[in-house]
Amino acid sequence: MAVGDVTMPLMHVVQGVKIGSTEAYVRYPNRRDLVIFEFAEGSNVAGVFTQSAFAAAPVLLSKKHLAENTTRYLIINTGNANAATGTVGYKNAETTCAKLAQLAGVQANQILPFSTGVIGEQLPIERLVQGIQPALNDLNADRWAEAASGIMTTDTTPKGASEQFELDGVTYTMTGISKGAGMIRPNMATMLSFVATDAPISKVLVQQLLQTTVEHSFNRITIDGDTSTNDSCIFVATGLAGGAEIESQDDP
Repeated sequence: MAVGDVTMPLMHVVQGVKIGSTEAYVRYPNRRDLVIFEFAEGSNVAGVFTQSAFAAAPVLLSKKHLAENTTRYLIINTGNANAATGTVGYKNAETTCAKLAQLAGVQANQILPFSTGVIGEQLPIERLVQGIQPALNDLNADRWAEAASGIMTTDTTPKGASEQFELDGVTYTMTGISKGAGMIRPNMATMLSFVATDAPISKVLVQQLLQTTVEHSFNRITIDGDTSTNDSCIFVATGLAGGAEIESQDDP
């Protein structure tokens, strides 16, 4: 059960980020379970993933795509982790990316897939794929709170944070959501987190900042001593707030 203040804060819009969600009936009816993030062209995206030797299909494919191309979309389903699903599970993750790529007009390797939920069952790929267009139709800059609910599994409350600050007349925003309720252990666990800023941070620095921050936050959390197969944390910098590109941690 959640403790402390579990109220969702005001989730500030991040320039260059749109989010859509829908009810795809991945596992349960009448609940949001498919979420899509769209990033503006030129966004720099970083990722940190589970260190489990049994990483799930979407983790393997996301790591591959992140290394190959610039990321434009994330697609997240809850209700089914697509873990311990073998070659069929990997193919289903590829099919998910291929369908979104077709509908969005991008390359398949510009999409990172994520799944969370029951382990050892194949994705209901037909229902999932049918939900992609409705989620795209819902794309909007102010859908952070809906996305926080749409990625939950056994969580009892959605989780989000958002901050804004001004420097030299420019307002910068950082907003993020997470899910995770069990199997959380150092080195990340059954947890997904998606964080975005409109600050102009270089590609190398976004990865450095994410890695450093995860080491001092998510990698220190333990709940039940178990490590999961699907842990993923993504950080994107769209750069649309303007200003010179930030390339060093010494930058003011």
